Amino acid sequence: MNKIRKGEKENPNTRGYSASDWPQMEDSIRNNNSGDVLPTEKIRKGKSMANSKKRVRKGELLANPKKKVRKGINDISSSSSTISVGTAKPWMISIDIELLKEMMRISQEKDVLELQSRIKKPVVPITFEIPILEDDQDLDRFQYHRNRLKTIATRAKRRNLYGTKLCINRTMPISDFIAKYKSLEADTCRKTCQTYLAGRLTSKVYSSDVITYDLVGFGGEIQVKAFPRFAFGVKDNFLELHFDLRVGDYVGVVGFPATSSSGELSIISESIIRLSYCLHKMPPLLPNLKEFDASTPGSGGYPDAYILKDQETCFCRSSQDLTSSEVKVIYDTREKVVSCIRYFLDNLGFLKVDSPILTMVPGGADAHPFGTPYNYLNMKMFMEIAPELYLKQFVVGGKERVYEVGKQFRTDGIDPIRCPEFMCQFYMVLADYEYLMQLTEKMLSCMVKELTGSYKVAYHANGYDNKPIEIDFTPPFRRISMIRELEKMANLNIPKDLASDEARQYLAAACTKFDIKCSPPQSTAILLEKLTRHFLEDTCVNPTFIMEHPDIMSPRAKSLLGKSGLTERFQLFINKFELINSYTEENDPMVHRKRFANQGKDQQSGDGESLLCMALDYGLPPIGGWVLGIDRLTMLLTDSQNIKIGSYTFPTMKPPLHHEHPIKDIVPCEIN
Repeated sequence: MNKIRKGEKENPNTRGYSASDWPQMEDSIRNNNSGDVLPTEKIRKGKSMANSKKRVRKGELLANPKKKVRKGINDISSSSSTISVGTAKPWMISIDIELLKEMMRISQEKDVLELQSRIKKPVVPITFEIPILEDDQDLDRFQYHRNRLKTIATRAKRRNLYGTKLCINRTMPISDFIAKYKSLEADTCRKTCQTYLAGRLTSKVYSSDVITYDLVGFGGEIQVKAFPRFAFGVKDNFLELHFDLRVGDYVGVVGFPATSSSGELSIISESIIRLSYCLHKMPPLLPNLKEFDASTPGSGGYPDAYILKDQETCFCRSSQDLTSSEVKVIYDTREKVVSCIRYFLDNLGFLKVDSPILTMVPGGADAHPFGTPYNYLNMKMFMEIAPELYLKQFVVGGKERVYEVGKQFRTDGIDPIRCPEFMCQFYMVLADYEYLMQLTEKMLSCMVKELTGSYKVAYHANGYDNKPIEIDFTPPFRRISMIRELEKMANLNIPKDLASDEARQYLAAACTKFDIKCSPPQSTAILLEKLTRHFLEDTCVNPTFIMEHPDIMSPRAKSLLGKSGLTERFQLFINKFELINSYTEENDPMVHRKRFANQGKDQQSGDGESLLCMALDYGLPPIGGWVLGIDRLTMLLTDSQNIKIGSYTFPTMKPPLHHEHPIKDIVPCEIN
């Protein structure tokens, strides 16, 4: 606005004052005794308030008075209709209060409009009735696969289906979300607490006003509710997104926490971001799955919690079986068992080491190895069957306490409790079998107490159709001497010289008497093992030490003082199968060579043991050895009936006779 010169009239569209108004203003200034004066806010005579902003100096009044007048305007007396500006001089003006307030209001409205223009306007939430569509879960998996590929091909023409990202820094784990908002009162909604979650959809149920999902991931499970009135977008986008979502899709959810009238926590979805498509049909969860709390190991299994009922499918398609809450608990428990073992041994001063996977000569256990060619060296190598030989060489080299946790590669038979297993093996200088039994009791009892909260665990030893048995890990464990207890249970009188042919014939006759089958070769060690399994192992439901094995069965164990022919060895049996094998190591290389010769080892194993004997020639301290089958222990704590379910990840299985996905079913259409 330009200056208003003397004699000119003011434009009615402006907020300035004409020259004819000056006499009235001067009179107002002279007669104003209200005391409501703002001495620091001045305007030069003849300047429009709207244009004074361009030449404002410190102490001058702004055309937009909100920055300096706002504070003072609240103190203006309601009895005064005008305020004096500056000191009472003729060239100063008096400002109308109502005019000043109007100017402030208009200025604030302009600021708001300007701010809204810079911010993207929110889309009005949509409200409509959700149509109920026919479910495609009744389709066979090949038809389901074809339909999914067609849908994805259609969507891919318009956008990049796998280009969406969800920032990990903004995403909250579902377990943390539940812990943070589980204390919300019933029928509560926190719309201001916007949250980002991510996971896999495990179920989908829709009605006319809401679509409900179960989201699983990051250690938790939460219910997602998609209401049209809370979704930002248009109707077509909402329907397209939610009708395309299927069980198995991996998504990100943006929403806020809420609780139902019964207090159940859920997240109300404002938007769902699809991160990955599941092209195959996922097995549905059972309706009563959520009633089972599988979070505590040792509480007894729940067979209906397994998604895949066919065992062959479970083993060959472990990625689908992992979606079961029960199987996830098995894997989590297995990792906790490993962590407990490492924590226990590390606190005792053990050093974790790694032995080579490929060896030139197999040894350390009575097992058959895998063979593989090493092309660069042009030689045949063998997969490790036991780390024993290398751990003993660590001890000879000066490491008094060493252990290894790892897989062993053996070509032996596979059954519900036997598979190429995951084991922990350690050697401890100056430890004997008595000390190792006490150490075993302490380790297992503390581990079970820590993981389950009790020394007792439930296990369906006779199948899920029968009641579970109770296994008590309360120390001390039961101890029995092998030969003495065998003679007592079977009413036998075994010859003292077990290396003689007389002892072998006597044990063979005993097996025939009790109808115990023993295939050739019927050596003394094998016959003793068959009798022990029949009479002793079947009585070992609670943890039981079977100890003092004959030296003909234990060539590496030290001889027991005062008991000829017996050794310082024990095996821990729980639920009728072996869990731990341990013994005091024989450190005399001459005795080692003699026992291996008597045992009749083959040439390859003999070469492996000769390497050990060479290491023993440098002086092996008195040590105790100990090995634990981690997968078998996990079976007991998680009530698994087969070592290949959960406790053994991705087991090796025979391939199916025909590929389950013919080429014509895999690619029915192209995706551009």
